[in-house]
Amino acid sequence: MIDAMSMLQKTSRTFYIPISRLVPGLKEAVASAYLCMRAIDEIEDHETLAVDLKAELLLGIHDAFQSPDVISETQKLLAPHREALPAVSVRIDEWASLCPVSVNPVVYRYIAMMSKQMADWVHIGWKIRTEEDLDGYTYSVAGMVGEMLSEIWFWFDGTKSDMKKAVAFGRGLQAVNILRNRAEDLERGVDFYPDGWGSKEMLKYTRRNLKMADSYIKDLKGGPALDFCKIPLTLANATVKLIAAGGNKLTRDAVMKLVNSIN
Repeated sequence: MIDAMSMLQKTSRTFYIPISRLVPGLKEAVASAYLCMRAIDEIEDHETLAVDLKAELLLGIHDAFQSPDVISETQKLLAPHREALPAVSVRIDEWASLCPVSVNPVVYRYIAMMSKQMADWVHIGWKIRTEEDLDGYTYSVAGMVGEMLSEIWFWFDGTKSDMKKAVAFGRGLQAVNILRNRAEDLERGVDFYPDGWGSKEMLKYTRRNLKMADSYIKDLKGGPALDFCKIPLTLANATVKLIAAGGNKLTRDAVMKLVNSIN
């Protein structure tokens, strides 16, 4: 678990903090899920891998996570590409093995779904023309994470939550990333804004989803699920305010002040 937390710290400033604060059992489940999903995200976003190879690997991960032996199947799939892939992707078998057995059917199902849908987006070159397309993309990479988390909360202590709002929770966080990474995405030839959209429209879309995300966490009523969700949502809302005022990324000091201010 120490290696997993170290990798989390390297790959996500936003999620390392709330995952590190989770109680045993829940921490392993969410860390496993996050790192596996980060592993496939790094394949999707890889700057030098050929499109066909990206799709092949993502579909291979989909198949592996639906197989009886996830660990050996992922090892076999990724071993020939160890030099090309980042460590978080190569070690996906380790992250998968962290997940408590009683919840791994949930986590593995969502990892398989995400891998398949990411492969589809790779195939079409991430072409987003309409708001419906944007909804599809943000669901594939983040909305379903909200659904998975809701299933994990229920597995852990019976916490019930609204699945539609759970999708908005993930979708809103992803929309903030799209706003924040606009320049870098355009530099690599990817445009996540629907045709005719500028920052005004994307901010409106983001705020609408974050408003539903606020409602999602209000329904959680307390416990580890609420403690977890408050942190990324607080940071997302603060980032939107910063972007709307002409800024871009929260400083590390600003992040820690916000985290420490959360009750």
